[in-house]
Amino acid sequence: MSSNSAPLPADATEAFEQLGRLALHEQSMQALLQAVTDLATLVMPGQPEASVSLLVDKKPSTAVFTGQMALDLDERQYERGYGPCLHAATTGEVAEIADTETETRWPDYVRLAAERGCRSSLSVPLVVGDRVTAALNTYARVPNAFDEQSRAIATRFAPYASVALATMHAYQDARDMADNLETALQSRAVIDQAKGILMERYKLTADQAFQMLAQASMKGNTKLRTIAENLVETGEIRLR
Repeated sequence: MSSNSAPLPADATEAFEQLGRLALHEQSMQALLQAVTDLATLVMPGQPEASVSLLVDKKPSTAVFTGQMALDLDERQYERGYGPCLHAATTGEVAEIADTETETRWPDYVRLAAERGCRSSLSVPLVVGDRVTAALNTYARVPNAFDEQSRAIATRFAPYASVALATMHAYQDARDMADNLETALQSRAVIDQAKGILMERYKLTADQAFQMLAQASMKGNTKLRTIAENLVETGEIRLR
């Protein structure tokens, strides 16, 4: 883990430790994804609601949500074919609205968002698969809700949501390709193995071990499962 990153608030630290302690091979991925969004609403500012937008072959839907406002705003963007959650999911860029009353992008959407009680939002892209893109969305009820620390917290939630979505998608594809079901199960198990290796080697917590794998995945532009498999097989992990 980076030594120069800002310390997290106590409640955010506990949230990540709670996620880190979940054994992926023992959890329903739907339950894990719901846990990610529920915890995000507890530690992010602005009395937020959260959701995960999922695009399969460019067809959008909401996989999980914590409140009606989040679901409604997701669906209003899907109807229009644009908005911050779709921008994040399709471009891989973080999309932030500081204040829906002054935002000049997506004018008809932000006007509706303000009417629904959303004053700012943050959408973080998720890495899922070749045919699947996604975003973790946080909708806050106050303007300018997100600072550098809260953006960092949202980014740290992203790998957990990505793993859950990738595994869920493999399960869904298993209806067409039975091998994908076994692949999904193996993926969850090998990530847990790799977490265990890093926890023992570097005396890390479960969340720190997972974030180390996620960091290596992002830096190498390599699937997290591939990073985990290499660590289990060779004992090596490349962080730079």
